[in-house]
Amino acid sequence: MTASPHVNRRIFLTRTAAATALSVPALGALSACASGGSSGSGTVETVDRTDDNPFGVPSDEQLEVVIFDGGFGDQYALDTEELYQERFGPVDHTATQEIQSRLQPRMVQGEPPDVVDNSGAQAMDIAALIRNDQVHDLTELLDAPSLDDPEVPVRDTLMPGTLEMGQFGSDAFYQLNYAYHVYGQWYSRTALQRLDVEYPRTWDEMIDVCRRAQREGIAGWTYPGVYPYYLAFTLYPFIAKIGGIEVLRALDNLEPNAWRHEAVRAAFEAYHELYARGFILEGTPGLNHEDAQSEWTAGRALFIPNGSWVENEAKSTTPEDFDMAVGPPTGLDSSDAMPFETLWASPGEPFLVPADARNVPGGMEFLRIMLGRQSAQNFTRLVSSLTCVRGAADGMELGPGLSSAVEAIEAAGDNLVLSRLPDWYKQLNDEEIGGAVAAMMAGEINPTEAIDRCQRAADATARDDSIEKFQHA
Repeated sequence: MTASPHVNRRIFLTRTAAATALSVPALGALSACASGGSSGSGTVETVDRTDDNPFGVPSDEQLEVVIFDGGFGDQYALDTEELYQERFGPVDHTATQEIQSRLQPRMVQGEPPDVVDNSGAQAMDIAALIRNDQVHDLTELLDAPSLDDPEVPVRDTLMPGTLEMGQFGSDAFYQLNYAYHVYGQWYSRTALQRLDVEYPRTWDEMIDVCRRAQREGIAGWTYPGVYPYYLAFTLYPFIAKIGGIEVLRALDNLEPNAWRHEAVRAAFEAYHELYARGFILEGTPGLNHEDAQSEWTAGRALFIPNGSWVENEAKSTTPEDFDMAVGPPTGLDSSDAMPFETLWASPGEPFLVPADARNVPGGMEFLRIMLGRQSAQNFTRLVSSLTCVRGAADGMELGPGLSSAVEAIEAAGDNLVLSRLPDWYKQLNDEEIGGAVAAMMAGEINPTEAIDRCQRAADATARDDSIEKFQHA
């Protein structure tokens, strides 16, 4: 499918240029100057609602869509926009990596786009947006007829975890996480075969595999040191595997001394051992995600913590015989509370419709089209990633990485875990926790000091009344 020639691909609207000239306010300042628009009615006049047009989207009204131009690119969105344009108005399309710096001033001014792919290192803090009534409740989308079968509501077509990941302490549904990510230890089957080793199931086995690699001049691990929150993709499920899902939920809930749980300590000490034994690729603390992935696909490191978007994001540097795969986080030992197959798999790539958007009905219809089988399969075909649409990839020919991700999900069964820290408390997770773990992995502090830093940061967040708090039920 090709992009419609009518899609406007200018860098941004004229009003964006004016908005981005403003300084981006800190999150605390955001509360003071937020527009507070929460009606979600937009300014377009709706038409009669039908099964084919459940939100009453008028014809010939422009829709503005902003897509994060990261590992998934934006062609999938352009293709969905073409389907939208066949029935509704023109689409103003922008692809950018600068989500927060470009859009947060517009959110504050009450002049946001209609659909935002709020992803990447510069994603806006969704919890802060919700607190300031700047996100439209998408429950109406969940209850609307699905695109492929009007007898089935949208909510019944979604993968497990999609509803939970879009809710923040209430029944309201604020964001649609479109891609279904499988997080874990990504590796090359070919590399392990050359070393004549099996995928490590216990930490002793991990040390043995890394030692074998070291003798061949290969590092055991690398990761994006510039974005240390990548380490959480394996560290958090590792903690759950050691101590049980309740430990992970205690971290999410900001419970006192949650970071001092023995399962956390065991996980931190295991990861620190990778540094202490010299198994981390030299220079890793200074690598961004693309650099780390390039080092990994070049065969200079065996394992990298990542998500299932990596197959597409790293395809230009991946050798044909690499045979990319993902495994669940290596466990500690036989005392683990959860089975080896335990995996963090959940929807990601969050889309939202701003409350003050001019064309809220069009924004919801765009998301409904994305959830149709045609768009979902097109996404998987283009970017080698599953979607949150149940069964959409059935029968499709998948790449080795994505095939292994599907196998990992099936092997995990009910042992799928997820952490809400990254979206409930973005700054805490990315900067404070990520920074402490990064310092430990670089040898600047020891595990006890890292745990203390994490607990102090979590306690400070818990005490801060300006930060919206969320709890697992």
